[in-house]
Amino acid sequence: MTARRTKMTKKLKLATVWLDGCSGCHMSLLDTDERLLDLLAHVDLVYSPLVDPKVFPEDVDIALVEGAVSSDEDLHKIRMVRSRSKTLVALGDCAVTSNVPGMRNPILVRDVLLRAYEENADGPRRGVIPTEQLPTLLPYVRPVHEIVTVDVFLPGCPPPADAIFATLLALVEGRQPEVAALSRFGK
Repeated sequence: MTARRTKMTKKLKLATVWLDGCSGCHMSLLDTDERLLDLLAHVDLVYSPLVDPKVFPEDVDIALVEGAVSSDEDLHKIRMVRSRSKTLVALGDCAVTSNVPGMRNPILVRDVLLRAYEENADGPRRGVIPTEQLPTLLPYVRPVHEIVTVDVFLPGCPPPADAIFATLLALVEGRQPEVAALSRFGK
């Protein structure tokens, strides 16, 4: 870490969010291994599927968002995350382009639900599409930037751990990450 960041005593607030995706980007974040400890000397992880807090806090400095926007729950969450975050990073191909979750876009939502709950289901609940505790699917899956403003795009499926760490390090040090040198789509 540079002297610019280490002279400051206040830690930055870091959050990670998982929308419609596979969690591969979070697994890649964990693959930064012991470098996470170096990072945690300069940031507090205030929200993530990897930690306990259940409510996204106010005044987040950096938010990493994995996954595409495919449900009303995702839509609400990404708007709230954007409103409470200074820097929003679209992490991975799903967040950047909608990637695999977007493969359902040519298919009507009703047909998706029928396939899942009628054609592929077994047992006594076959053919019953849940109406409670299931987020409403949007007609089309969208990448994050089509819903809210994104500050940094970090592609990859998932982005390599080194690219995630370099991006976070640059942001913590107050620099714009050089993403083109770090990762590319599908890498």
